Amino acid sequence: MSELSIKIRIAEREYPMRVKEEEEERLRIVGKLLNERLKFFKDQFGIQDKQDLLAMVAFETMVEKLKLEDEKNKHLSKVGQQLNVLDDLLSSAK
Repeated sequence: MSELSIKIRIAEREYPMRVKEEEEERLRIVGKLLNERLKFFKDQFGIQDKQDLLAMVAFETMVEKLKLEDEKNKHLSKVGQQLNVLDDLLSSAK
């Protein structure tokens, strides 16, 4: 697991970082997605201030993260319930 020195450009600023080789592609994709969302907010709402743009992207990202966590928890709960049903069925078959 070697480390690479890369630069990710976000909002017209470069951020140097050292990353594991297997993480490089993911980080580059994240940088690209961030810049796409920044452009979307700039074009869609006419926001020019980079701090405001970054705040909007951060807010949108956290909303999406919370939504995904809720969905994951619902799925885990459903799986737990189904496992309990299976356990009860197996216990009654003994």
